[in-house]
Amino acid sequence: MNNKRTEAAFLELYQRHQGPVFRYALHMSGRVETAEEIVQEVFLSLLSASNGFIEASGNLQAYLIGTARNMLRNRFRQQRNIVQDEPSTSGAELFEALSQEQELQELRAAVLSLPPNYREVVVLCDLEGMDYSQAAATLNCPVGTVRSRLHRARAILSAKLKKRMRCTA
Repeated sequence: MNNKRTEAAFLELYQRHQGPVFRYALHMSGRVETAEEIVQEVFLSLLSASNGFIEASGNLQAYLIGTARNMLRNRFRQQRNIVQDEPSTSGAELFEALSQEQELQELRAAVLSLPPNYREVVVLCDLEGMDYSQAAATLNCPVGTVRSRLHRARAILSAKLKKRMRCTA
């Protein structure tokens, strides 16, 4: 009976936190396959970690995303660069629908081109909707660092997107 309770509790925990961990990994890596693997590794590590999450030390979601962050950093170090898909352009017959998709792809490409320390604050604050203190806890840094990185990341993104708009006009 105790095993069934443990399984049910873990399943509930997984269902509640899998989405944010997946989205974080996807935004940071730009690849669905990588994000799926990271989610699996994060939750497997949670099961096997004897000295992992300590409730008194903070938020479980921040811990899980922090674990995903460390796993992604290790992958980035091993691979040095994850291949990023370039935005594709299509024929004029689907221009309206594809122009929105192209803009979204350009935004994704611009986010993926940010240095990791800027990309992660954009992902956490702008895409995942975390406030500065939640992002700071996840990244294990001061709130001021999150604010300054986010400000700088937004400036870089703005410049990149303006440059792309001038090139396509």
